[in-house]
Amino acid sequence: MRTARFTLDPAFTVGDVSPRLFGSFVEHLGRCVYTGIFEPGHPTADAAGLRQDVLDLVRELGVTTIRYPGGNFVSGYRWEDSVGPVEDRPRRLDLAWRSTETNRFGLSEYIAFLRRIGPQAEPMMAVNLGTRGVAEALELQEYANHPSGTALSDLRAEHGDKNPFGIRVWCLGNEMDGPWQTGHKTAEEYGRVAAETARAMRQIDPDVELVACGSSGQSMETFAEWEATVLKETYDLVDYISLHAYYEPLDGDVDSFLASAVDMESFIENVVATCDHVGARLKSRKRIDLSFDEWNVWYLSRTEAQVGALDWPEAPRLLEDSYSVTDAVVFGSLLIALLRHADRVTVACLAQLVNVIAPIMTEPGGPAWRQTTFFPFAQASEYGRGEVLDVRVDSPTYETRKYGETDLLHATAVRAGDGTVTVFAVNRGRTAPLPLEVALGGLAVSSVVEHSVLSDADPDARNTLAEPERVAPHAAEGTTLDGGRLRAVLEPLSWNVIRLA
Repeated sequence: MRTARFTLDPAFTVGDVSPRLFGSFVEHLGRCVYTGIFEPGHPTADAAGLRQDVLDLVRELGVTTIRYPGGNFVSGYRWEDSVGPVEDRPRRLDLAWRSTETNRFGLSEYIAFLRRIGPQAEPMMAVNLGTRGVAEALELQEYANHPSGTALSDLRAEHGDKNPFGIRVWCLGNEMDGPWQTGHKTAEEYGRVAAETARAMRQIDPDVELVACGSSGQSMETFAEWEATVLKETYDLVDYISLHAYYEPLDGDVDSFLASAVDMESFIENVVATCDHVGARLKSRKRIDLSFDEWNVWYLSRTEAQVGALDWPEAPRLLEDSYSVTDAVVFGSLLIALLRHADRVTVACLAQLVNVIAPIMTEPGGPAWRQTTFFPFAQASEYGRGEVLDVRVDSPTYETRKYGETDLLHATAVRAGDGTVTVFAVNRGRTAPLPLEVALGGLAVSSVVEHSVLSDADPDARNTLAEPERVAPHAAEGTTLDGGRLRAVLEPLSWNVIRLA
């Protein structure tokens, strides 16, 4: 096998990594909330009903920003149902997921959950622009953020939250381009209501950060035209435009699945081009950043039948994908794609956090455990803070049905403030190891601290309730740094973290 190579030089960088790149997502969907993060009566539950075993794993995962309460759920969300005494909160039909929402966990509980995680956990709230509009968004903003002295801020205090929630980042609806969305709109219709909502919210607080809905995927028929139309209305009023993307193997095409990040990087670059084109046409000096606020491996093709069979249950088992080593390698490659575009992707949210296509799984009344995808995210969050170095790989290739000729190596590198460097690398090859050589020009590193690998002889190996620790990263052998050159061998179908100091 030919050696894969690239050069790292501190003179060639992409940009600084925003802490918000390691965000996640909690939606009222399936068991993400109920028996996920919130289960009164669980042996580990605190007085507020939050599972301590889940909180411990969330902290270990390294999650920062957490988007809430949806997702498709938000397009039917009545925020006032989720505040006040729990016994007075109404039960509602959730049209998005054919479930019954009890509202036992609401806005105050969400903020309490974030505070229990720690100061790194920042709220990111979505407003309903599907069945509701400007007035309701303003009411929610006033209730959540205004200090005191108005009907809604004083109501928050009456409900037990004297201090405002301090929500800085707000999503203006969710996936409004999607025909599946309650209150789906054309780009023109959504652009107008998003602009009106943004303008009004800035009258309350000029410094709020606002996310306009972009396309629900690059494959949408309206892709790019949707972004251009929405941004024409909102360019000077919003800070971000959203991207959503999920990947799964289709028709047994594992090789294309392993190259999913090719599509993700193309999606990012095409949205950047569209944003900058609109900015140029408007003669604006402002730059729109990207909020990739839903991304993951998701076996989406199974979902429609699951949801269609429901008859309005509470917190059903939905979207509880069990992730294999293969899934984790693809997942790691998606993280690499986000880091490689850290100059423009400044918010990203892994969808979702617990049970629902999630890195953390729980059993009601029972344990919580780490899925295979937990490990790449936790390692990227811990070691991917700093400045992303520009990586241009010279790699052997393989042929894929969907993306054509594709590099076997997918990689990036991050230099921390103390000068240490971490290389994140995926070998997409399923059968052969991949030799790697990295030239380190001008970087003050002289030793390999660690080479961690996630791989397995069984690519379908996964962590389950019965075997919660079946898969975990292990140490690689033989990785060296000598004469300014890093040499390693990447195991077949593997996620690699190589730390240098």
